[in-house]
Amino acid sequence: MRMIGAVWKRVRQAVLSLGRWTHAGRAGALPHPQTHAADEAELEESERPLDWGLIGWLYGYTRPHARMRNALAAIVIIRSVQLPLLAWTITAIINGPITGGSTQGLVWGVAGFLALAALTQLTFYFRQRWALDLGEAVVRDMRGELFAHLQTMQMDFFNRTRLGRIISRFSSDAEAVRAGVQDVFFRTLVGSGQMTVAGGLMLWADGLLFALVASLMGVLWGLNRHFRRRLSQVHRDVQESFSRVTSNVAEAIQGVQVTQSLVQETAKTRDFRDLASYHAENNLRAARTAGVFLPMLELNSQAFLAILLVVGGYRVLSPSQAMPLADLIQFIFLANLFFQPVQVLGEQYNQALVAMAGAERIRHLLSQTPEWTDPPHAVRPAQVFGHVRFENVTFGYDPDSPVLQAVTFAASPGQTVALVGHTGSGKTSVINLLAKYYMPTSGRILLDGRDMRELDAHWLRRQMGVVLQQNLLFTGSVRENIRLGRPDATDDDVRRTLADLGCLDMFESLADGLDTEVGESGANLSLGQRQLVCFARAMVANPQLVILDEATSSVDPATERRIQVALERLLHGRTAFVIAHRLSTVENADLVLVLDGGRIVERGSHHELLARGGPYAQLERQSRGLAA
Repeated sequence: MRMIGAVWKRVRQAVLSLGRWTHAGRAGALPHPQTHAADEAELEESERPLDWGLIGWLYGYTRPHARMRNALAAIVIIRSVQLPLLAWTITAIINGPITGGSTQGLVWGVAGFLALAALTQLTFYFRQRWALDLGEAVVRDMRGELFAHLQTMQMDFFNRTRLGRIISRFSSDAEAVRAGVQDVFFRTLVGSGQMTVAGGLMLWADGLLFALVASLMGVLWGLNRHFRRRLSQVHRDVQESFSRVTSNVAEAIQGVQVTQSLVQETAKTRDFRDLASYHAENNLRAARTAGVFLPMLELNSQAFLAILLVVGGYRVLSPSQAMPLADLIQFIFLANLFFQPVQVLGEQYNQALVAMAGAERIRHLLSQTPEWTDPPHAVRPAQVFGHVRFENVTFGYDPDSPVLQAVTFAASPGQTVALVGHTGSGKTSVINLLAKYYMPTSGRILLDGRDMRELDAHWLRRQMGVVLQQNLLFTGSVRENIRLGRPDATDDDVRRTLADLGCLDMFESLADGLDTEVGESGANLSLGQRQLVCFARAMVANPQLVILDEATSSVDPATERRIQVALERLLHGRTAFVIAHRLSTVENADLVLVLDGGRIVERGSHHELLARGGPYAQLERQSRGLAA
């Protein structure tokens, strides 16, 4: 039995260690955990203890709003002094006019108290208003910086980072930071200032009783130290589990059609419920921990007041009358104000941990740098001719697993190059490198004799018209989506582009013509119409380089024939790269490159390759068989 017990203990320790790595140790293992490289780095970051460096980083976001921040800090200091003064005024009225029987003094004392109370409420109004304004300004700036930072990240980042995690930075994490700025920081200042002023007045009123209060504060410090680490971890766990929930929701919505087609609704729902249950358990753990911490703070505050009553009452009742009753009442009032912020500070500490967890995660995202950047003096040539050359290009999304190996070819200006091959042969990778979404592992890519590493990426993409298989449209009208290709395009430019593509009549026949709203992700248009909008969006800028990645896969055969006729005219004089599984779409290409396993295994024209009877001819026979 001892051996069994020892084995069980080791197994349990191993499971708990694994659970801590996945942030699921206390709630059980999560179903189908998927941890990406970026997620792992994020989990490591979330284990870092809180420090003043992070607080200083958050403080930096208030610098653009320094006037509001400084005014708010000043009014917070004023308010922290006003609250103890109200209690002091009450006891002064009791000790003075009431004890002395002065009616006039009582009237003036009450009038002064009411004036101070009104001023206190006025400062409270501005403290709340300015704190809300500052919190909103900080979060607005932070979200803007986050969004701008994401626009600088390369495709590799988005491939390895879950969408839900990115969304949670803008939602729950940003809201946690907002609460930290507008509530935690300034309410903590008010509470701390109130305790400091009340403590100073107590020390001036009675040093002996204040020494007793100071000695009891060690108990509060011990409680805070005990619960600090537990609260820090549980709040981080809550933030992490919420990110996993949002990531699962985003993935499920994006793939709902696939889920329904595979009849996996029940399984997906079960997985989500497991994640939601784990998140709920983390929330309950946080609530239970806070539920023990905060009542203990309040109970200790009440116990301290009881001790003060005992000690102070003994001094008042002693024959020597070491302490007048009015002084004891005054001290109790001040002590109540001294202990009153303790629970508030405990609550704010909980909220501070949530804000810090969110801030850590936002800073982690902002600290990530692109895989590569343009050189400081990137070149923007005045003219593009369209001569493209790949020289021994090797590339892999994972450097240890290359998807392209020693690829070499050249495309002359105005030439159309077709890339064909089985799925996974490397066709799309060639396009990704050409558009400078990624950089080659080795070798180089030249445009008009210049290494693409030297070219400005934004400038390069402005010279390109890219139409992908995924016909993504943005919320807005047909006209607005087409103008994304060239924001300064006129209505005549848009109509002319659609006419050149032979589909102007198709869009004019819509209910609102070119002003028809495309809906979310183009839901109000057919697949073919969405693809045609993408064609027009790419061509309205009159690009010198054209990239078509399965660009006609979503249109019907009749529309495809119309587009093919238009493309022959539109691609004239432009260097074009075309990926297509249907080989009928590449018959007129000047150069056909056949890829297999990341290498070019054949090259030549359509008719030349058919005559050779090699891999291309085999693909052509398979294509005909599928068409039949």
